[in-house]
Amino acid sequence: MPVDDTTDTTDTPVVTGPYRPSDVRGAVRRAVAGRCAATGRPYDERTCTDALLVASELATNAILHGGGLTGYDVEADERTVHVSVSDRSERLPRTTGPLDERGRHRLGGRGWPIVRRLARDVRVAGLPDGGKRITAVVPIAPVAAPAMPTPAL
Repeated sequence: MPVDDTTDTTDTPVVTGPYRPSDVRGAVRRAVAGRCAATGRPYDERTCTDALLVASELATNAILHGGGLTGYDVEADERTVHVSVSDRSERLPRTTGPLDERGRHRLGGRGWPIVRRLARDVRVAGLPDGGKRITAVVPIAPVAAPAMPTPAL
């Protein structure tokens, strides 16, 4: 379910901003747990950790570079987690090098490359009232079923 500054539901506690990266990570955990319960299959912890890291980086970038996190949405299916965050800025994310213009090592600047590396697909869309929404599709894998023992001949 999308959560934003105007979300109003009677069945779900309404989260009103300001949002934190932990809110988005919690939504990822709930979405993956919901899929596990629905399918009866656990998911590989490493791939779930990738989805949590992408959620954290997108939310943190919205706060640091996008004028604030204005909403988020997380959905999971059998093979992917879709993490979307919205912010107030229309500026597109960009990758910066490890050195600044004076040749000094730059602090930060690693979040967007992490998102791009871990996500199968990343889309950026402008919002009608300004700002943008970034959606990353992160693959998750079910835990492989144990191999059947080979019968002795």
